[in-house]
Amino acid sequence: MQFDRVDPDECPICTDERQYVGRGGQRWTTVAEVSASHRTVVREEYPGLWGIGTEPTFAIGQRALLVPGDGGNLLWDSITTIDDAAIARVTELGGVSAVALSHPHYYSAMVEWSEAFGDVPIYVHESDRAWLPRAGNIRTWSGDSLEILPGRTLINTRVHFAGGSVLHWPGTDGRGALCTGDIVQVVSDRRWVSFMYSYPNLIPEHPDTIRRTVALLENVAFERIVGAWWDRVVEEDAHGAVVRSARRYLEHIGVTPGF
Repeated sequence: MQFDRVDPDECPICTDERQYVGRGGQRWTTVAEVSASHRTVVREEYPGLWGIGTEPTFAIGQRALLVPGDGGNLLWDSITTIDDAAIARVTELGGVSAVALSHPHYYSAMVEWSEAFGDVPIYVHESDRAWLPRAGNIRTWSGDSLEILPGRTLINTRVHFAGGSVLHWPGTDGRGALCTGDIVQVVSDRRWVSFMYSYPNLIPEHPDTIRRTVALLENVAFERIVGAWWDRVVEEDAHGAVVRSARRYLEHIGVTPGF
């Protein structure tokens, strides 16, 4: 997460119970400092879908996605770095028409990415407005869903954060895909997913929120889930994986799934 001024008194996202401050205390850096020792890589996650990440890995190591379609590319989530080579490559791929975020942990350098492509709009759910640390072309949205570009629809599950959202799009093959960040987390066994309020502090998500997610996705068609890290993809029967995983999760915390 970035701030408008150097060395703010506190990083609220770090002191929140979903995250933590390291044993050595709060540390700060800048995009310029990170970019001096890291590079931004753009590579195909699978045909037609491009990932954008940082090498060597920085922080938790998530990568963003460049999601194509009518009306231009959507940048899904963000990373810490941005450099001229990445801007040139993304421009070759059609540029960026809008940026959308799953939740505050991935805000990162979203303002720099927006400005690099003409100050395109950045979509953040209204419920997460309080976590916005910087000014930019921010457009908050409300409700359960919003189509921000043709065929690309945000769905607010409320998992992880009140504004925690996933992105549905038809996919390059028409089978349907859900881009989830770690709102719906693709786990090591890629036949399954999971849900957490806090990952590092191992706080489970509330059963009602998981039931809500299953209900919201019931009539959404998708065969693939693309998570927040390279190669974290459920390749087939992803809709079934969500239902099975939600049922397993609820049973293991001792509540009746109800679906």
